[in-house]
Amino acid sequence: MADLIRSARSGSDWMENDLHAYRIRIEYQDAATFFQIPGPGLPGPVVRHPAVLTLPGPAAAPDEDAYHFLRVLDMTMVDDSAVDDFAVLLLKELGYLPIGRVSRMRLDIRFVICGEERYADTDVCVIDDHGIILLVQEHKRREETRSPVPQLVAQAIAAFHSNNRQREQIFGLPPLPSKVVPGITMQGSAPTFFKVPVSQELVEAVMGGVYPATETIVYAHLPTIPRPAERWNEGMTPVDNRLIIMSCYEVFKQSVN
Repeated sequence: MADLIRSARSGSDWMENDLHAYRIRIEYQDAATFFQIPGPGLPGPVVRHPAVLTLPGPAAAPDEDAYHFLRVLDMTMVDDSAVDDFAVLLLKELGYLPIGRVSRMRLDIRFVICGEERYADTDVCVIDDHGIILLVQEHKRREETRSPVPQLVAQAIAAFHSNNRQREQIFGLPPLPSKVVPGITMQGSAPTFFKVPVSQELVEAVMGGVYPATETIVYAHLPTIPRPAERWNEGMTPVDNRLIIMSCYEVFKQSVN
């Protein structure tokens, strides 16, 4: 792997080979391990509008906010362009965007790779006063054979580096030596959750285009739902799937800081 060719590629162009080139491995975990909870059961989600947990569709929505949420959820099943809109609605519904945080769409994060300046283009991210604290990357169905995971990892590396620059230049604080950057990929409304540990060593390896001495293990969790074979077709549309997936989002909030 140390002999793989490394080039100055923008984050949106990263592929599986780029993960190998920088010694990055993805390891899937069960819910108890990934979310660090004592048992297999997940806590129920806390939402702003309880109707979104139980209604099968927007027709019976009791208010405009619930209708908007459920209508855009339906749209994600047929229209990739609705996925980012739904991601923002979902994060707001589940309390990821309290006062002090905002969501951004299409935020470009500058970073250096192989000695050249490039950008990691985010689909959705959450930021606070100290920088980027959550990334969401859409799995575009028109690019079915291409994994969104390398793009998410590139964004995490860029976000960590950008946040450290902000710590130094704005707040006069020393850079962090490492941090776990939380992220989510979404195919339609079906998510996979990630914890991306980014270190200064990894950032410097990417900047210089060299093979790092230390392996980076990215941990991931794919929610366990009643019909896993239909995961990408059904997403959060069925109520039974929705409750499980939103419970995963609920406990994942502890990773966003």
